[in-house]
Amino acid sequence: MFVKRDDSGAICAVSKVESGGFAAIASDSPELAAFLRQIQPDVGQSLVASDQQMARVLEDVVNVLIDKSIIRFTDLPEAAQKKLMHRKEMRGQHQAVSVLGSDDDDITL
Repeated sequence: MFVKRDDSGAICAVSKVESGGFAAIASDSPELAAFLRQIQPDVGQSLVASDQQMARVLEDVVNVLIDKSIIRFTDLPEAAQKKLMHRKEMRGQHQAVSVLGSDDDDITL
């Protein structure tokens, strides 16, 4: 492994290949391990966000296929049907709460 250091001597970049400005470091170095742990949460959060976005895309694709009568809702496995129905219910509840909290309409109670 190779690392690049900032002006204070702290690791600021890591590479598997030797390159200008990078110095060799032991792959089991505690300093390298600490740096990698520090940047790991950002990667994990990005993956989680991407997974959530992809789940919504797949849900939309399934809805389009059903709307175009390419597949029937009942063609899906029961577990998938339950998950899709649960998400639909949650979205409906979320939209209802959003409307109640909106300043667009006057709601008289």
